Amino acid sequence: MARTQDVRAALDRVTDPELDESVVELGFITGITVEQHGDVLVNFRLPTYWCAANFSYLMASDMRDAVVALPWVTAARVVLDEHMFVEAINDGIAENKDFQEAFPTEAQMDLSAIRLNFGLKSFERRQEVLLRHLRGQGFTPDTILALDISGLSRLTLDPEGIMARTRYLERRGLVGGLPRAFVARDGGLISPDMLAVYLRNIRRVGLNAEFNGALCRGLLAARYNTSSPLPAEPELIDFIKQATASQ
Repeated sequence: MARTQDVRAALDRVTDPELDESVVELGFITGITVEQHGDVLVNFRLPTYWCAANFSYLMASDMRDAVVALPWVTAARVVLDEHMFVEAINDGIAENKDFQEAFPTEAQMDLSAIRLNFGLKSFERRQEVLLRHLRGQGFTPDTILALDISGLSRLTLDPEGIMARTRYLERRGLVGGLPRAFVARDGGLISPDMLAVYLRNIRRVGLNAEFNGALCRGLLAARYNTSSPLPAEPELIDFIKQATASQ
């Protein structure tokens, strides 16, 4: 039981690359089997039969890597249930292939490029959450944008701010450029007098992820007839209102 919990905790740190949410919280994990000698089997599912192969493969790869990193694990196998590319995905992960090797005719990017592409979207979403929190706590644009990473780490924040900062700093390393805590995804400066405009622009990334997250939860519940209660999902009008408010 303790080892199963270890595996679940490791998987909880794996995110759906498009939604930037834990695969455990999303209900994707359907089974964890731990053998006495340290072999682990993880079964997972996706909301639809036709979920994109690139992020399906990326999730499976990240799950395997997260489990293998546990010190007592001798081998990890990750198996996707029912999918249009189920054989290519499961065989590729089992043989430790890159995405381009598993999908030689369909793939346009290797796994590292796919991971970076989704990671930068996650960077902007997490950055927006933290920036809006800091503004809500009374920090001025000049103060916020003058912070370097060390200064941001030392900032006294409430629990919500600490969580937002931790999640943001997990992605900050994806972007090079200046040593400022807050930079654009290309590493460039964000001007204090343009912060409001910048926030409106990157808000679109968050809205898209939130809409897709609500859609995925609904599709997963419908596909597998889940009986466990789902979190309250915003309706389309809620996203329209948020988008309008951010203009």
